[in-house]
Amino acid sequence: RIRLDDERCIMCSRCSRFMEEVADDPVLGFIDRGTHTTLTVHPGRRLDSNYSLNTADICPVGALTSNDFRFQMRVWFLKETKSIDVNCGTGCNILIWTRGNEIFRVTPRENNKVNSCWMPDSHRLNFHYLHAETRLTSPLVRTNGRHEIADWFDAIEKASQDLKGFHGDDVAFIGSGRMTNEELYLLKQLADTLETDLLTLVPRFEQSDGKLISADRNPNTTGARLIWATEDPYAKLKAIREGVAGRKIKALVVFYEDLLAEAAFRSDDLANLDLLISNNILTNGTAKASHVVLPGAGFAEKRGSLVNITGRLQRLNQAILPPEGVMDDWEILRDLIKALDPNEPDRNILEEVFREIVDEVEEFEELTLSKIGDLGLQITETSEIIPLLEAEQARIATGEIIG
Repeated sequence: RIRLDDERCIMCSRCSRFMEEVADDPVLGFIDRGTHTTLTVHPGRRLDSNYSLNTADICPVGALTSNDFRFQMRVWFLKETKSIDVNCGTGCNILIWTRGNEIFRVTPRENNKVNSCWMPDSHRLNFHYLHAETRLTSPLVRTNGRHEIADWFDAIEKASQDLKGFHGDDVAFIGSGRMTNEELYLLKQLADTLETDLLTLVPRFEQSDGKLISADRNPNTTGARLIWATEDPYAKLKAIREGVAGRKIKALVVFYEDLLAEAAFRSDDLANLDLLISNNILTNGTAKASHVVLPGAGFAEKRGSLVNITGRLQRLNQAILPPEGVMDDWEILRDLIKALDPNEPDRNILEEVFREIVDEVEEFEELTLSKIGDLGLQITETSEIIPLLEAEQARIATGEIIG
């Protein structure tokens, strides 16, 4: 992922020190000491760490550059937007670099309570899908076995009218741990409107890397616990899956998840549903089986808030606009709720939804979106830690790091 331009290198050793002291992968060093000193990897080794791109961030002369960004755009033409990473529960602070309506790169932003100055390569490179040809860019309604493009009014009307035929245990809702607090709040409001408590998220747990990648690959599990007032926002997934398979659940609303790829649902079971409404960014198996498809916005295309694994409330900021024909997810949920219950209050801006959360969730008391600030606020305590920060604090305590 890294390219070296030898003629620029001033042999400051920042990169080799980072790989040894932070990434715990000491593969870089100098050879031919003297007038021909050169940076290289040790014999038989490769610079293939998942933290290698941080060396390009700290190189003072541009000798190390990212293959993904190299020669793509002059940096002084790019606009920087402060935001947060949504690839795992850590919620690394990031800068999104854009020009026009295109993202060119993502880099870490310093926050000593979350990610110090670093972030994993896998997370920073995971934005290209926002510009993929497989983006869903128009609402789709299935008619006579085929999906037809619809306008938003007709799609919301179709979805809401069909949903009115289901209540209680007939209908279930599956959200995503990638959704913002505001979206999760509205999803629960939507479920309450149809008088069902069949509401769940899809778990996404893997091995932690012992640095910045959390075992929880969902960025907002803590937020879901607070917003939904539950210890386990994933608890009802198995019951919903079995209910769909057994035809007890006849209608299913899915936000931001592909159930076939990530929740162990079977395509035959989805095909037997009387009603399937889905929201996502990219085409997928769940969208293909849906009666109504509502395309949503990506992490860089919307605003909102999330709570990371340590209980820190952080703000997601909009860096680019979603493709033409796409609505912000909170607006989709708002319109569905309003179509089902005209007595619901009008919600014209995201701040109004956040104020409702403040009124109902104790941990958000007296907060506003603007009060969260660029570095976030600690609103609850959890038992989770961020290993890289713990290691950094230990080195500060022993005097290895000054400052």
